[in-house]
Amino acid sequence: MDHESYMREALKLAREAAGAGEVPVGCVIVHGDTIVGRGRNRREEKQATVSHAEMEAIAQANQALGSWRLEECRLYVTLEPCPMCAGAILNARIPWVYYGARDRAMGACGGVLNLFMEAFPHRPALVGGILEEECRQVLSDFFSRLRI
Repeated sequence: MDHESYMREALKLAREAAGAGEVPVGCVIVHGDTIVGRGRNRREEKQATVSHAEMEAIAQANQALGSWRLEECRLYVTLEPCPMCAGAILNARIPWVYYGARDRAMGACGGVLNLFMEAFPHRPALVGGILEEECRQVLSDFFSRLRI
């Protein structure tokens, strides 16, 4: 599969989150050609601050691979990671991060600041704009429905 195919998998999770009344963000973690972690926002469902899509996907990948180190993995997320999730990505040693839409309110990969540019011993490669319009539209549709 290519980058867009993995992002489409993350978009499925984002739509699932929207259907559950959660902010529609989805994430997959890939090892080789296999998705080893899937996550979607579940903050409302779990009433837990840390239940972001990336955090859920990282936990699932840790379990699947039997390691906290995700050094050979790629992370695909529909919205630019926030500071908490960027910190978890750094700590998990994930070397590649692909995101869809930029987050100008909470983004920690360029939207507000870029933690991956700081002097941490591990700095993931970052690629934004994968299926950007589709990722942005899922968010826009969700928030439009809330305002009706």
